[in-house]
Amino acid sequence: MAKPAIAVFYVAAMITVIVIVDVLIFRNHFWERLMVNAGIVLVFAALYLRFLGHP
Repeated sequence: MAKPAIAVFYVAAMITVIVIVDVLIFRNHFWERLMVNAGIVLVFAALYLRFLGHP
């Protein structure tokens, strides 16, 4: 039961980081924002697989 709770918290943290970066830095830069958002998702995915993935 703890694994889904950690995943929900992890996704919420990722969404929070994306929104903060979008609002504070890349408000009027569409392509840059899109690339940075994709990078953030890839970093979060890599960290998830590294530390919370299957043993």
